[in-house]
Amino acid sequence: MPPPSPRIETANSLSLRDYRARFLPFALHPVTGTVEPPSSFEIKFESSLSIAPEYLQECFNLIASTSASAYAASSIGWSPSKKRNEMELPDLRYLLVVGPSQSTKEIVEGFLSFMLTYEDGHEVVYCYEIHISHRLRGNGIGRHLVALMEAVGRNAEMEKSMLTVFVENKAALKFYDKLGYKKDEYSPGPRKLRNGVTKEPTYIILSKRLGSSPDR
Repeated sequence: MPPPSPRIETANSLSLRDYRARFLPFALHPVTGTVEPPSSFEIKFESSLSIAPEYLQECFNLIASTSASAYAASSIGWSPSKKRNEMELPDLRYLLVVGPSQSTKEIVEGFLSFMLTYEDGHEVVYCYEIHISHRLRGNGIGRHLVALMEAVGRNAEMEKSMLTVFVENKAALKFYDKLGYKKDEYSPGPRKLRNGVTKEPTYIILSKRLGSSPDR
């Protein structure tokens, strides 16, 4: 792997305020072509260092409730401690969909975490996790969060946007296909075991080339 790009190092060393100003210099909602969250909800931008502990726990709870079984059934496996450690990687950034609960306390109803990084020698914005609560699904929030992540990638001059999807998650595969994501050249292929059995991968790496920033 080549040494870290000065562009990526410089971007990831920015303060949260400067990162937002440089790569997301506009209102976080609405985004053209998507449905903005209900008026009672707000999108917040945080880093793994700035996110409130209770928000981080709620993000973890969303992962566990929506995807723990898929992780466990895959070759990746499910480890709560490893996932928590990954969620606290210093260069990780968060887009949080926050709104009131029945107790009026703000809670995280959805989020997308991402990082500017290297993947197989390419400068990319990589989506680590995206999860939306059941009650907010179907109104365009997932598409909205992906669009924001892609805007960061374009403004940071990354080559492409990348993410990992479990093969069994047909709805997610369909969702990303509509957004222009295709199987990446570095996505793992079938492996032939010593006994002659072919083992299919349990996940797919998808990617999308990032062009110039769309008009806003």
